[in-house]
Amino acid sequence: MADLSSNFAGIKSPNPFWLASAPPTNTGAQVARAFEAGWGGAVWKTLGDPIINVSSRYSTVDYGGQKMMGLNNIELITDRPVEVNLKEMREVKERFPNHALIASLMVESTREAWHEMVKRAEDAGCDGLELNFGCPHGMSERGMGAAVGQVPEYCAKITSWVKEVARTPVIVKLTPNIADITYAARAAKEGGADAVSLINTINSITGVDLDTFSPRPNVRGMSSHGGYCGPAVKPIALNMLSSIANDPAMQGMPISGIGGIGTWKDAAEFLLLGASNVQVCTAVMHYGYRIVADMIDGLSNYLDDKGFKTYSELVGLSLDRVTHWNQLDLNYKVIAKIDQNRCIGCGLCYTACNDGAHQSIGGSRSAAGRTDVWVIEETCVGCNLCSLVCPVSDCIEMVHVENGRPEVSWNTYQTEKEKHTHLLSHHNYKM
Repeated sequence: MADLSSNFAGIKSPNPFWLASAPPTNTGAQVARAFEAGWGGAVWKTLGDPIINVSSRYSTVDYGGQKMMGLNNIELITDRPVEVNLKEMREVKERFPNHALIASLMVESTREAWHEMVKRAEDAGCDGLELNFGCPHGMSERGMGAAVGQVPEYCAKITSWVKEVARTPVIVKLTPNIADITYAARAAKEGGADAVSLINTINSITGVDLDTFSPRPNVRGMSSHGGYCGPAVKPIALNMLSSIANDPAMQGMPISGIGGIGTWKDAAEFLLLGASNVQVCTAVMHYGYRIVADMIDGLSNYLDDKGFKTYSELVGLSLDRVTHWNQLDLNYKVIAKIDQNRCIGCGLCYTACNDGAHQSIGGSRSAAGRTDVWVIEETCVGCNLCSLVCPVSDCIEMVHVENGRPEVSWNTYQTEKEKHTHLLSHHNYKM
């Protein structure tokens, strides 16, 4: 079997699957049960001055029969005394010395407060520190969390304060609620961070009760924006992950991937786009700690099938396939091909294409009451919509069409156009 043992920024763990700082890591008993279930590491629920949380705290977006496609929370950091958390952290680390135990920290923005909390956490035996610069609600209104992560100068300064006294690796957790996450990542590196983790939750309001008119979750008829996570945020997380991993200024910086991870396939995608390990939250809140067994088995089998000896060989393999739009080949052509033997005659591809795309699927109603469909190849632009809406697996395939044209990108096209314009202008001038 492939080796899943992990060394993330000098922090060792049996595998790359960590629990993110969240309700599943709220107590020592929870973290101990997680390690027994197979999780390689855990980031403790954020420590700081204990706060009073509200009730209720969570709301969801459910879609197409899937519960918790997206999860919103207005819960803040730990509401348990710091000394109790540190005592339990010490006990868990003594019991599981080979598992990664990370202290997530958030305190007021003074050098003294950060120095004190860092020392207390490390004295409890944690293997590393994660600085929570990402919480988008509640704490940000108090000048912490995303209020720090959204300002690169603050991010660099506080990271440097932590590095003045830290003896263990320092991970900076980044907020996605920012125009360009690479600026915050560079600031963390400038401040001396040993690694970054992303994404934290996204600002959101999941909906409004149409009877009471109260947004969800309801706190005496009122609510607030909260942090959004779960499967719905995975595409956003993957994009931000690749942006940092492909940034020349961030080369060599370990990245912990977070955001909508619930299966080994999700984890593999994060690894391929540059994550050195992954953190999971919402899926555990939905299904429990046991999901890690399937994640370990699935990733191991996948690596074996691909011939990889270690999971780290997978890290970043897809990065050179992420480019800017103006570098894509304008002459590459695909068209839709319908397998008539699989088609059930629902007509959904016909409707989608004719009402929402490029009117390139013909259709007619048969005597049997089904919709017979076919591709109008000369107008098909290969947008993929028909294959995406089709309810039958492998019924519609996007097939490459060889057109004999050389590869050309928008950049190449513009460069050649400018050359032509320049030569023409030069010729006319000479005339």
